[in-house]
Amino acid sequence: MDLAEHYNKLYTEAVAKIAQDQYEIDHLIDSATDQRFGVTLVIRPDAAINHNIQQFLSKAKAIEPNQYYYQNTDIHITLMSIISCYDGFNLDNINVKDYIELIQQVLVRHKSFKILFKGLTASPSCILIQGFLTDTLNEIRNDLRAVFKNTNLQQSIDKRYAIQTAHSTIIRFRAELENREALINLVHKYRDYDFGTFDVENIELVYNDWYQREQYVKKLHIFSLD
Repeated sequence: MDLAEHYNKLYTEAVAKIAQDQYEIDHLIDSATDQRFGVTLVIRPDAAINHNIQQFLSKAKAIEPNQYYYQNTDIHITLMSIISCYDGFNLDNINVKDYIELIQQVLVRHKSFKILFKGLTASPSCILIQGFLTDTLNEIRNDLRAVFKNTNLQQSIDKRYAIQTAHSTIIRFRAELENREALINLVHKYRDYDFGTFDVENIELVYNDWYQREQYVKKLHIFSLD
């Protein structure tokens, strides 16, 4: 996959929809009855990159104060959705130790790697940071696919789609856009902005809600890459 081309296609299609008021509002993001939970392997950017992201978000908030903005604690890249969030899932459904042991078998074979956060893209429902990855990330993903395929553990890898990017969602639309043209202009201004490069040295296995909000996330294990 040509990531730059992929992100550009997403951006072009999404901005056209947003400009025509065809964006999508997430009506579950403020719901007290949302019980969608799952298990995910996530990567967290470093403090310097989070700082750069928040500088952009502060400008977006001034334009669209009623949207949903990710806090530093919630910003992440999904390495792999092991069990995609669904209504009613909880940790009593699985033996967490089995998952940790299996994932460790894969990660012990891989070294730390870098991810570049450069520019913004979009979908009809959110704004995303463009992440550019090395071969190592997809090698880890392919190894995880292979080992989970040979087990009876509950999993839903690639059931929704085969993840190949390293993007990070930073804004979700939770309400009607009041200044969509100004928001589009701001996103366009940051279209190629370099938010920074960071070393991926740790990977977290977490129990999480759909939005990876800190108050609902439970860290199950932290894997270190040599």
